Amino acid sequence: MSENSGSSFGWFLAGVGLGALVGVLYAPRSGSETRDQIRARAEEGRDYVRTRAREARGQASEWVDRGRDVVNQQKDQFRAAYEAGRQAYQEATTETTGAPKNL
Repeated sequence: MSENSGSSFGWFLAGVGLGALVGVLYAPRSGSETRDQIRARAEEGRDYVRTRAREARGQASEWVDRGRDVVNQQKDQFRAAYEAGRQAYQEATTETTGAPKNL
C-alpha cells in the first residue's frame, strides 16, 4: 500500500505541474495585466465592503435611536401609571378613613 500511495502522490504532483503549465500558456493576458486586474478587483471589493460597513453602521445607529425612544416612552408610561395608581390609592384611603396615609 505504501508503494501505491507514493506513486499516486507523484502523479498528483505531475498533474498539478501540467495544469499550471497549461494555465500559463493559455492565459489571455500577460502577468502584469493579470496582476493589475486582480489589484483593481481587490480595490473594488474593499470599497464595496467599506460602503456596506458604513451603511450597516448607519442602520445600527438608527435602531439604537429607535430603541432609546421606545424605552423612554415605556418609562414615561410606567411613571404615569404609577402616579395614577398612587393618586387613586390616596383618594380611596382618604374617602374611607378621612385622613390621607403616607406611602
